[in-house]
Amino acid sequence: MHRHLDKEGAGSIRLQPEEPADLWHAYNLIHTGNILKASTFRRITKDKDKDLAAGGTGAPSSSGSSQRVQLTLAITVQKTDFDPSAGALHVSGPVAEESPHVRLGAYHTLDLALHRAFTLSKLSNAPWDSIALQTISAACDPASRAEVGAVVLQPGLANVCLVTEHMTLLRQRVEVAIPRKRAADSAVAHDKAITRFYAAVAVAVQRHFDYGILKAVIIASPGFCGEQLLKYLLDTAGKDVDTGSATAGSNKILIQSKNKFMLVHCASGHIHALNEVLRSPEVLARLADTKFARESATLEKFFCVLNEGDGMGGVRAWYGPKHVATAVDRGAVKTLLISDRLFRSDDVKKRKYYVALVEQVRSQGGEALVFSSLHESGKQLDQFTGIAAILNFPIPELEDMSDDDEHYEMQIEKH
Repeated sequence: MHRHLDKEGAGSIRLQPEEPADLWHAYNLIHTGNILKASTFRRITKDKDKDLAAGGTGAPSSSGSSQRVQLTLAITVQKTDFDPSAGALHVSGPVAEESPHVRLGAYHTLDLALHRAFTLSKLSNAPWDSIALQTISAACDPASRAEVGAVVLQPGLANVCLVTEHMTLLRQRVEVAIPRKRAADSAVAHDKAITRFYAAVAVAVQRHFDYGILKAVIIASPGFCGEQLLKYLLDTAGKDVDTGSATAGSNKILIQSKNKFMLVHCASGHIHALNEVLRSPEVLARLADTKFARESATLEKFFCVLNEGDGMGGVRAWYGPKHVATAVDRGAVKTLLISDRLFRSDDVKKRKYYVALVEQVRSQGGEALVFSSLHESGKQLDQFTGIAAILNFPIPELEDMSDDDEHYEMQIEKH
């Protein structure tokens, strides 16, 4: 909404989150020591002004009445707490600017929410860097907001998810007890339970999927469970449209969007199987232009090079900050894989170091992919220290580098 930065990158940017992923971006942008200004509510005592004039704390007292007042406060960030499932971002710290209602230095928590603007200021000791500005530019570009709906299921269990470019959101978990087919009576009970299960999943899909904005809807399962669910969805939608029921409108859209559905095989109906699904060739081909698909494909390539080698007698895949930093210094990095978790460090020197590392790779003609730690691919990368690289050529000395090598710490100290 507004940007005012000096030549060194210090200054303020005013932003307004419009979708849940924007709160994730805000969480990545807000660091300890930043100044955050936003509208908030605070309970104020009636004799507040007298209390402040007398040198009091300004906190509500047991004597007299109090009221909840809406005001704008600026705080120095000390702590951030993000809950992706609830779409809630809480930022705490002492009040940084004088207010007629709250004394300077009083502790307060700002709750950032959708459609409520806030101003984030960074000081000269830790200004806005290229990664943060790139994050804002990408988040404010409507063309970059590709979304995918996914249902990962097995008999009796389904996970209904939304996959954006930056995060995987579990919207609803459906569980229905399915009795086994042991006799004629139990077979009937089994079929009825399966029907109840598909009906419950259909309701969840209708509630959480907007086919107008979804690029694809993935139904993944072991066996024929996914195929049966898709058949149930289309059959039920067709009947509703024919009878003109209250849900006929939404079901008509479902039928019109049936070409968006993809049936994919996976090992189980648990949510962690979604990573396997997103890395499957048919899904990657369908979603080739989305960020998380590129991340999954690149991570898969990294593991292949790491495990199988390149057939040329050298190792061209490494992970860990020391080995990757050395490869960058040699100008050998073809693709850098780095988790956004590393840019959230409270250590300013570390943040600056990783930003400089990304910029150095790009200046050398390499590719640098920043993985979201809220995607399964990002979580996997975090298990490998959060940083890895695919090289253009092998570097033999990397194989002899010991764990107590001081190169990494020395490079960070420079920043």
